[in-house]
This record gives sequence, C-alpha cells and structure tokens, in this order.
Amino acid sequence: MEVMNFRSLIIFSAFLRVLLIVYGEWQDTHMEVRYTDVDYLVFSDAAALVVDGKSPYKRSTYRYSPLIAFILTPNSFIHRSWGKFLFSASDLLVGYFIRTILKLRGVPENLTIYSVLVWLFNPFTFTIGTRGNCEPIICAIILWIIICIMRGNLFQGAVWYGLVVHMRIYPIIYALPIVLTLDPNHFQRGKKPAIVDWNSRQHKLNETSNRLWVFFQSIFTRSRILFGLISATVFFFCTGIFFYLYEWEFLHEALLYHLTRTDPRHNFSIYFYHIYLNYEREFAVLEKLISFLPQLIVQIVLVFRFAQDFPFCFFVQTVAFVAFNKVITAQYFVWFFCLLPLILPWSKMKLKWEGILCVLVWIGAQTHWLFWGYMLEFKGKQVFLQLWAASLLFFAANIYVMITIIRRHTYSPVFKRLVTSRTKKIT
Repeated sequence: MEVMNFRSLIIFSAFLRVLLIVYGEWQDTHMEVRYTDVDYLVFSDAAALVVDGKSPYKRSTYRYSPLIAFILTPNSFIHRSWGKFLFSASDLLVGYFIRTILKLRGVPENLTIYSVLVWLFNPFTFTIGTRGNCEPIICAIILWIIICIMRGNLFQGAVWYGLVVHMRIYPIIYALPIVLTLDPNHFQRGKKPAIVDWNSRQHKLNETSNRLWVFFQSIFTRSRILFGLISATVFFFCTGIFFYLYEWEFLHEALLYHLTRTDPRHNFSIYFYHIYLNYEREFAVLEKLISFLPQLIVQIVLVFRFAQDFPFCFFVQTVAFVAFNKVITAQYFVWFFCLLPLILPWSKMKLKWEGILCVLVWIGAQTHWLFWGYMLEFKGKQVFLQLWAASLLFFAANIYVMITIIRRHTYSPVFKRLVTSRTKKIT
C-alpha cells in the first residue's frame, strides 16, 4: 500500500508536468510572455548546431558543457519539446532518489512521503524542468552520488561526481565534505558502511573539534585516493575530449567564464550594484576572484562543522554558496531545493509558526526584489539603489533562514563507526 501511494504520487506528478509542457507550447504561441525559459532556446540552437556538425559555442550565450547540447539533439529531429520531457523526467527521478536516500536512513514512510512532496509539488521545481532548464539533471546526479556513497559504491559515485563537476562547476564545493565522509572508521576494504538509523539519531557536534586532527592524521586512505583519482580522471577526460573538439572556446565558455562572471541584470546578488556601476570598465582578474573569499571562508566553516552529516552539509553549503555568490539567478535556488527534503526528518522546526515564518521571509524578500526588478526592466524606472537595497534584504533573508534551519537541525552522522582490530585492542 505504501509503494502504491508513492507510485500514485509519481504518476500524478508526471501528469502535472506533461500538462505544463503542453500548456507552455500554447502560451508560447498565443501570448506575448513566453512560458519557455530563454535558456532552453539557447540549448536548442546549440543542439541544432551540433546536428549540423558545428560547434555549439557558435550560439552566443551558450556557456555549458557540450553534453547538454548533445543530449538535446533530438529537439531537431523528434520534437522541440524533447528536452523539456527529459528535464521533467529527471525532475521525477529526483523525487525517487529522495525517497531512496531517506529509506536508506530508516526514515518512516509517512515522513518520507511528506519530504518527497516538498520537491515534487514545489512551484519552483516543477516549473523549472517544464520551462526547459537543465538543472533537474544536475540535481538527479548529485542525489545519485549520495546514494552511491551511502551504499559504499565509491567507484560509481566518483565517476558521476567527475561528470557532474564537468557539466556544472558548482558541485566542486562538495569535494571536501565527501573527502571527510570517506573516513577510514566508516569505509573499510571488503565492508559496506553501516548507516545510522533515523530512530537512533543523535546530536554529536562535540566530535567536530577532533575531526580536523583525525582527518590530517589519516588523509591518504585508499577510499579517498581512489575517489579523488577516479573523479579527477573522468573530469579531465570529458574536458580533454571537448577541448580537442572545440578548443579554447569550450574552455572559456563552459568553465573559465563562470569563475569570473559578472552580470549587471537579472541578478539577486549583493554585488549587483557594484557590478552595474563598474560594468563598462574591465574588472581585474584578482578583483573578480576576491569575491570568492567570503564564500570560501563560510564553506570551510560549514564543512568542518557538519561534514559527517553530509546531506545536511551539502544543503547549508549550497544555500551559503548561492547567497554569497556574485551572480544569483532564480534557477540557482533549485540547487538547494533538491537537498531540502533530505534534512526535513531531522528538523525540530514546526511548520506552525516558525516554518511558515521562514517561508514568508524568504518569499517576501524575493517578491520585494522582483517588484523593483520589474520597475527597472519593464517600466524603465531608475531604481538601481532600491534594487540593491532589495538584494541586501534578500541576502539577509537567506542568512536568517539558513541560521534558523541550522539551529533547529538535529545533527546526525550518516555512518556508524566500524569496529576495527585497532579499536578492539584499545578497548
């Protein structure tokens, strides 16, 4: 009966997404404002170029791995909505993977279903794939990597990790928590890691002070070295192939551009106004890279605080990474929305009233920003200062929500400590 409930949920979710894709085709044809994301048009044009044997980077503003254009080539000879169905299928796969992860951690079925609902029926998520954004594919791969690590399948996890970093550079932030998670006390040759059951969840933040010392004592373990070598090999293999095919144009547009990107429009970031004021002059490379310093400091603190509870660590890392980034667009929110359901069963936050307050603060700050963005972009009003103030408010809202979630979270390491011959001797 429980499986049927989940199956019915997936079927209804699939029906909703198909309906939205069909509706999107109608809106694109009959209304001035298009439903389809502008990025999807870029993907489709790049895929058409690949079909014609040309470089996808001949399409201006295509700044993704060629793999995205490759998998959308059926847009040219099957149907232009092929990619939307592919992205929406990945969206449903994320829901399935969320359930798999929570079941592996022993979460009761009712809590699992509620958590899956947060993803499948979140307006931000079910519209992102149906409008033609590729982020659901990235989310699905990241969740699959978590599943591989939890099952002890490090080879497959490393392969997918190298691939996803090639496709979208931001998952590189998960490298350090993954390395810390591959603790020799949890991963031993010939043994599967033992997962802490949800019923025995516990608060063990006092272990954090010793973790850094233990990490440096045993940094070069077999599992860590293999994961690093395999993922790096896959990343450089994919990068090397496409560099051979498309040369420096690929390297700049798909990778290097994102390290120094500046965007004075459609940008929620607190750096928005500074970028706007100085956009006509060329930023020095050091000036572009220095904005990563606050991100780096926050990432290191979060990782060494929460690494053993790595799904939660991934979530707070991603929220912080987006909040402190110098460019923020709405699609970035999907990066942490796919991780949110993984932490809900360990949250002590009540939906009434604290949970509702967090939702209202976040949506309210975003709506406030969108109002000034509308006044600037569509009405032509000179409201740059108001828009920057709205960016600061949105940043504060993100930090408030993140801190509230951290305070209400029950820290629970994913893996149990395995008994070794060394620990037996000590005891």
